[in-house]
Amino acid sequence: MKDIPYARQNISQADIDAVVRVLGSDWLTQGPAITQFEEAVAAYCGARHASAVCNATAALHLACRVLDLGPGDLLWTSPNTFVASANCALYCGASVDFVDIDSRTYNMSVDELEVKLARAEKEGRLPKIVVAVHFGGQPCDMAAIGALARRYGFAVIEDASHAIGATDGAAAVGSCIHSDITVFSFHPVKIMTTGEGGMLLTNRAEVDAKAKLLRSHGVTRDPSLMDQPAHGPWYYQQIELGYNYRMTDIQAALGLSQLARLNEFIERRHTLARNYDLLFDGLPLVPPYQRPNARSAWHLYVVRVPGDGRKTRNEVFARLRDKGILVNVHYIPVHTQPYYLRLGFRLGDFPEAERYYEEAISLPMFVGLSETDQERVAEQLRHILA
Repeated sequence: MKDIPYARQNISQADIDAVVRVLGSDWLTQGPAITQFEEAVAAYCGARHASAVCNATAALHLACRVLDLGPGDLLWTSPNTFVASANCALYCGASVDFVDIDSRTYNMSVDELEVKLARAEKEGRLPKIVVAVHFGGQPCDMAAIGALARRYGFAVIEDASHAIGATDGAAAVGSCIHSDITVFSFHPVKIMTTGEGGMLLTNRAEVDAKAKLLRSHGVTRDPSLMDQPAHGPWYYQQIELGYNYRMTDIQAALGLSQLARLNEFIERRHTLARNYDLLFDGLPLVPPYQRPNARSAWHLYVVRVPGDGRKTRNEVFARLRDKGILVNVHYIPVHTQPYYLRLGFRLGDFPEAERYYEEAISLPMFVGLSETDQERVAEQLRHILA
């Protein structure tokens, strides 16, 4: 019987045709498809500006750079995320700390954030940036986080790697109504793909301009930014220490084609989530909780196997894998990684994230998943948990 992956890209003939058209064009990189993709994503999300880059990790790094994070500064994020959400601070020479998660949404706990901010203010050690991670596609409570940002004076980056197509109230994730910057990922396992790729969205023109400068070596051909007259039409100047974080036109063409089906992708994921909810009714599992007034992109469908002594998460995980259901776990708490332990973090520092990790299983969730496949997942879970 064929294995069922936990995630998989969905590529149509239209996607292939879009890429082939670029391959036959004059531009494979730094061409018009980049601008078209940026403008289309910005319009979809309701943001003023977008900068396409090679991956979401690069976007997070650029976001920290353009917000002037550096040595002596502090960034806070969720421990329930991929390491890139924290590593971006270290790339800038800053320090990292974490805010424990909400026991239901698995996103950063706003209550914990508020308590930690009040304590940090007394200690004179407030964060310069808070990275709010929309885990699994479910938006954080951005109105509350934005209010705390205004009160305590920190910048907000939304790590929406899981959440393009999600909404928080009436606002699309990416609109940056309550944040300075939003970052998307277009990795193949995400909601839509460019192969590899990422994007940085903002409503601040100066942030966008600096991101575009830094993504391409810090080099400019704009005479208004140079410190002397141009030597000729070939002339450029490096005015910042930047990086080669550019996206190609090949990737952008795929992204544009995928974006045309994004709403279809989201609707299908909602259908799959509802199917799982019905199939798992009555099983000794904790299904994913959805915050009222928020609409998830359903990147992940995570269930928890309660640690009540009957079956452990590890047992359930192993037996599903044995049956060709290639489940995964998201995420190992970042503070428990060896590198972060060497920075001084300890097991027990963020107990809610650690409890969640011990019980979590990410079940197959992707647009091409069939109802028959879902029934197979449910059948195996019923057998394992009996």
